[in-house]
Amino acid sequence: MVDIRLDIDDGIDRQDLTRLRKRFLTVNHDRLQRAHLILSSRQQSVLRLLPLLLHVNHPLLPGYVSSSTPAGISGFEPSSELIQEAQSFARSFTYKAPRGYRVEHPLYALFLMGSLGTVAYAEDSDMDFWLCHSAELTPSQLQELRKKCDLLQVWAASLGAKIYLFLIEPQQFTHGQYNDRQLTLDDCGTTQHYLLLDEFYRTALWLAGRTPLWWLVPVYEEHRYAEYCATLLAKRFVRSEDVLDLGCMAHIPTSEFVGAGMWQLYKGIESPYKSLLKLLLIEVYASEHPQVHCLSLAYKQAVYANQLDADELDAYVMLYRRLERYLLERNELERLELVRRCFYLKVGKRLTQSRLARSKSWQRMLLERLTDAWGWSERVLARLDQRHQWKVDQAQQERRLLVNELTRSYRFLSQLARQMQAEQAVNARDLALLGRRLYAAFERKAGKVEYLNPGIAPDLSEETVTLVQSVNSASEHVDWRVYRGSLAGLEWQDHMPLKRAKELIPVLAWAYLNGVIDESTRLSVLAYSSDLNELEVRGILKSFRRVMPLPFAPATEKALLTSSYPSQVVLLVNVGVDPLPQHSQANIHMASDQVDALSFSGLRENLVLSIDQVMLNSWNELIVSRFSGDNALLQCLSQLLNDCAGQQAAPQVHIACFCQNRAASIVKRVEQVVSQVFSNIQLGSDSRYLLQIEQQLHVLDWRAGRAGFISFADAAELVEYLSQEQAQYMRWRVDEYALLGHVLKFILPVGRADAVQVFYRVNGQQALIYVLDERNGLWQHTQPFIDEHRLLMPLQRFLSSLQYRHAVTETFANDPLASQPLSINYHRIYPDGQDSPQRIERCRLASGERELGFYAVQVIYEEDGTLTLYCNHQEFSELQYGAQLYQQVARYILSMRQTAERYPCYITDMDLSKVLPHSSVQTMHFLQRKTVLEKRLNAALYSL
Repeated sequence: MVDIRLDIDDGIDRQDLTRLRKRFLTVNHDRLQRAHLILSSRQQSVLRLLPLLLHVNHPLLPGYVSSSTPAGISGFEPSSELIQEAQSFARSFTYKAPRGYRVEHPLYALFLMGSLGTVAYAEDSDMDFWLCHSAELTPSQLQELRKKCDLLQVWAASLGAKIYLFLIEPQQFTHGQYNDRQLTLDDCGTTQHYLLLDEFYRTALWLAGRTPLWWLVPVYEEHRYAEYCATLLAKRFVRSEDVLDLGCMAHIPTSEFVGAGMWQLYKGIESPYKSLLKLLLIEVYASEHPQVHCLSLAYKQAVYANQLDADELDAYVMLYRRLERYLLERNELERLELVRRCFYLKVGKRLTQSRLARSKSWQRMLLERLTDAWGWSERVLARLDQRHQWKVDQAQQERRLLVNELTRSYRFLSQLARQMQAEQAVNARDLALLGRRLYAAFERKAGKVEYLNPGIAPDLSEETVTLVQSVNSASEHVDWRVYRGSLAGLEWQDHMPLKRAKELIPVLAWAYLNGVIDESTRLSVLAYSSDLNELEVRGILKSFRRVMPLPFAPATEKALLTSSYPSQVVLLVNVGVDPLPQHSQANIHMASDQVDALSFSGLRENLVLSIDQVMLNSWNELIVSRFSGDNALLQCLSQLLNDCAGQQAAPQVHIACFCQNRAASIVKRVEQVVSQVFSNIQLGSDSRYLLQIEQQLHVLDWRAGRAGFISFADAAELVEYLSQEQAQYMRWRVDEYALLGHVLKFILPVGRADAVQVFYRVNGQQALIYVLDERNGLWQHTQPFIDEHRLLMPLQRFLSSLQYRHAVTETFANDPLASQPLSINYHRIYPDGQDSPQRIERCRLASGERELGFYAVQVIYEEDGTLTLYCNHQEFSELQYGAQLYQQVARYILSMRQTAERYPCYITDMDLSKVLPHSSVQTMHFLQRKTVLEKRLNAALYSL
């Protein structure tokens, strides 16, 4: 009888079960023979000896831990040849069956799962063994068994076999619980129990012990697997000690398709050929859901039908046949060709090298039959066999197809996940994470360097390349190109470039990332309107290798769960640009005391004319930006700071410059500015950085996590800006070379959010007073100087009154320090006169009132802007006196004085609560109005 049919309701012939088991063992034997043909003699020895080494504990045999380590595989009896082979490792070894265990045979069975014995097995493939054991092993016994397995893995590695032993407890396994955490379908974070079991049943080689009970359950009885197995055991059609139950394939949850697909897609980003076959199989399974006829069931059905052809039962051939049928039904022939290429490259046998060979491996002969059936020509085979020689052209063509397929798979998985939301089994986080990995690897965007080679070709490097600057005389269009080979003159016009871009650095970054230019590549440069030379190009590439060595470390999940940010940055200054061309032409080396590269020599020249930024971000995207002109450095820093927004740590920023003039000083100066800017913002609060380039002053703002800059023609414009309303306190840092000789260089960094800072500097009979308020707003005023006390006491009275109002009425209600009184600090700037200021010293005013005749002059503003003055508590309102208000107050003041001497009067207090909102009021507002009112009042005083 060819086709065995088992009907448990009508009764089962035990001879049918025997014949059925024999068929499975025949297929197993054929596969095992094929496995031995593939392996080296030492690897074959590992495969043969492993059951025996697990069956016994002997001190001289590999893997020995102790005599109490669980040992003994059900029904296993080593042959005399195997015992003799074991004695080559331990001459004194004699075989004795394990005895004395509470569990007679704690180890149930040993299987080898995976591609070994299939057409797709490669020499560097791992061997995954499943060691099934009793549920009655204690934790300490399991620990010893795990240790023995680890030692056996080390021993096998010494013989050239990379093996992994996984511990399986059948009862736990059927419920999706694994003792060995490493046991998943490669490990994607989401369990895929049934897909793992499907792969096991169709690929596993039985080596020793019990055989799977699943073999004895017909496909048409899979839906009542538990009932069927219970009957087989209850009626003793089979003995429980002869079989092993790992579960059935009646139903695969949709969530497993999404979980397994995400993992294969993740692996496909780096190795697409290996993953696309499994990705497409998941698509096939999902399209059949819920009635999935998985490959393991097809395998079992073939064995029942006595279709035991080893080629057709090959796990990878069965996989290919299923994909072929699916794609032909959908008439997706381009995808089918891609599947065939993936299959061919997975097998890894170059058929063009073995066509005339007298003896061929079974793998080659099987692959030849398949490719003949596909109608592949020698040309197609030669192209695939020369994959190790593929360069940019071939990689670009193949990448398009692979990326399309990976993107298609992602859309399919996303749609499937949405359809099955009710199951609550798919991790949306994992799907979003995968989407970001795909985006980072393949999505195009402005400035991003395209990665061509996700596992397509082993080496895209060129022996020789030529970099060409192309100039179109008609349109004045300039671009950069890289060509294969060494080209001279105008030869490049007869060739197709490998890559072109408007600027040089995107071309070089592309060539570096894709390995087109490596350390052994010979370079030549044809630059028609650039100062670029070969030495500079090699310096740039060396910077790339030093800062961003290939391959990049994989992006972490933590990084992908947040917005991308810079991790490594290379700033290339003046690429192909000479900042002092007139000196180079005259062969002059310019010496100057003005060494600042941003304001060099007596001409105050800016030597930073362009910056090319090459940034590797946290998603492993390589992005190139270019900044040119006088503000190139500021533009670059602003963008870089904005890219880093929200990050605690600054990126590693590396500066390089290879221009002919002043390269070292340019690098040093840019490094200094970059370091100061990042250290400034890392202090936490919003801040400003003042930089001088040539004659201009520039303020780099860092506010609410965003950066920008404002430019001023000179210090006077900056002072005007500072005297305007400031929205909030901004900490200042002044660059070393900015505002040289100006008092602001000393004043601005002193500002504090909890203090008003008063400075004065004496110049002959006059003193210039500066006040930096709690928001770093600037007020300045000139008045006669007699002594420090008379100069500062009127201002102290006024500021003390504001301080009192601030503390009592909380005028600054929206200020974060509103409940704390503002401190008032006094400083004197030295030296006196008009020479460059050198230092500031803190002053301490004497307490108490030493001036005779002191009286208060208070100003109250109403909502409509009118004001009322109180002089020694005498009221003078604008409503009453109108335009004569100041004359009336002046007369009253003169009447209060004991002499007719004219000297200035000062306002001692002011209330603006009715005219300025709490959120915008600052000390500078009071001082500015104080200046205006005192000017009017003193003008009236001196006119009487």
